[in-house]
Amino acid sequence: MKRAFVTVGTTSFDELIECVAAYDSLQILKSLGYNRLVLQIGRGTVVPEPFSSDSFTLDVYRFKDSLNEDLQQADLVISHAGAGSCLESLEKGKPLVVVINEKLMNNHQFELAKQLHKEGHLFYCTCSTLRGLLQSMDLSTLKCYPPGQPEKFSAFLDKVVGLQK
Repeated sequence: MKRAFVTVGTTSFDELIECVAAYDSLQILKSLGYNRLVLQIGRGTVVPEPFSSDSFTLDVYRFKDSLNEDLQQADLVISHAGAGSCLESLEKGKPLVVVINEKLMNNHQFELAKQLHKEGHLFYCTCSTLRGLLQSMDLSTLKCYPPGQPEKFSAFLDKVVGLQK
C-alpha cells in the first residue's frame, strides 16, 4: 500500500488542498500506485469529504500534536513551502514535492524550494503545474538530505561568544 501525505502546516493553503483532492489528481496518484491520500488541511476552509473504496482512501484532518507518524508512513510528501515542513520531511528521508503558494508576498519560501531543488533534494511546482509534475517526476533521482550537525553549530556559537578559541 502506497501512501501520499499532504501538509500545509499551521497555515491555510486552500488552493493546494483543492488541487490535490480533485478527481484528476486522485486519478494520477492512483495511476502511480498510491492507494491512500492523507490531507492535513490546517486552518483552511476547503475540507474535502473523506472516503474509502476498495482501491483508494482519502483521510482529512486539520491538526495533530505531531506529524511524525504521517511522515513516517508516507511514500510521498506533498507540502507547502514552509521551512519546518520541508526540513522535517527531508530529514525523514521522504521524497518531497513542494508546492509554492504564489499568493504570498515576498516569497522566501520559493527561494528555499528553489535551492533545495537545485541541490537535488526535492521537486517544486505551483498548484497549476502539480499534476504535470506528478506525472513526469522520477523520485529515484532525488538525493538524500544530509543530517544536521548540531555539534558544529554549537562549536561555532561557543567561538562567537568567546567560550572557545
